Amino acid sequence: MNIALSTSVIQRGKTGVAQYVLALTRALMPYTDVVKFHILALAQDIPLFEFARGRMNIVPVDECWRPAVRNIWWHQQVLPRWLDEKMIDVLHVPSYRRMVRAAHCNRVSTIHDLAPFHVKKKYDLARMIYGRVIVKHLARRQDGLISVSTSTARDVERYFGVPVQKQNVILNGIDHARFNLGDRAAACAMAAQRWQLNEPFFLYVSRLEHPAKNHTRLIEAFDKFKESTGSPWQLALAGSDWHGAEHIHAAARNARHANDVRFLGFVEDGVLPDLYRAASTMIYPSLFEGFGLPPIEAMACGCPVISSTRGSLSEVVGTAARVIDPESVEDMVQAMQEFATHREKRDALIKAGLENARRFNWDENAKRVMDVYEKPFTGTRSWGG
Repeated sequence: MNIALSTSVIQRGKTGVAQYVLALTRALMPYTDVVKFHILALAQDIPLFEFARGRMNIVPVDECWRPAVRNIWWHQQVLPRWLDEKMIDVLHVPSYRRMVRAAHCNRVSTIHDLAPFHVKKKYDLARMIYGRVIVKHLARRQDGLISVSTSTARDVERYFGVPVQKQNVILNGIDHARFNLGDRAAACAMAAQRWQLNEPFFLYVSRLEHPAKNHTRLIEAFDKFKESTGSPWQLALAGSDWHGAEHIHAAARNARHANDVRFLGFVEDGVLPDLYRAASTMIYPSLFEGFGLPPIEAMACGCPVISSTRGSLSEVVGTAARVIDPESVEDMVQAMQEFATHREKRDALIKAGLENARRFNWDENAKRVMDVYEKPFTGTRSWGG
């Protein structure tokens, strides 16, 4: 079987979709003895897939196809010809943004979330229209759909008309060889040396996207927490600037305790587990998530979690996090105060988090993805065309 994986949406490895693609690729490595995988990667992203070289065919895609509109054109007009030339059996596009309308092979796509239907002004007008209108028709033409949570699958049924039972709900996983308890003392020393972060500190791992990721409310809540407690806690924001990042930076500059708000920028994969281990608490106030990997990664590293339950987060964190209303600054403040003053609450959630994180295993999920690839798709698209 010849399987092609299109990876051009990974944004140089700095997004949640990128983590999904890289983790899936690693998890599929054991199947390379019986399946030939072709990883289609933009030229500057190829180093991210060096771990697969020799086991999978790395296919360079010229950087001229990186811009969004040109990349969509490449998927719809250029890629199908390549698929025919290489006699590809299955194309997997791991994001709804690049689903292929027509090809002679079977098409599998992963849908991570339908955020444009839930968060106003998440993207510019053109991308909102694309996500709400065009994607609906593309999704209905796929041979197989993978949804990363039950919440996302229900959204796909509601907005795109593809029944949940016709989808494949396969949760994300984490790499437990990387995300584990590890050496917390060494992690704290690294965080202090690299970022001048000293215990205790709250951590939020998310790209700096406004308003969807809710950073400005978090900064306001942190300011109020500091005022009410006079505590030495810091707030660390890890992630690259994204749409609306200027609003987040402005909120931090204007905060009364601006000196205790730290922007860490993008944190590379090799360092991220130690950042979780060093953090006193992960706080994740996102307004919507199709899955939400950082809370699970933090839990696996022994970091207690405060989390929103919007989108799929309720099924992801379960009862292993202190849940908050992400639109209530006061609720965030109260949760911060609880974690700052009640060590037993944090300890209980550390234990619950470690247990919850065990549910998310890529080895098992890769088997289920392979099952999707091997399905006899002919005639299965009964939801439309």
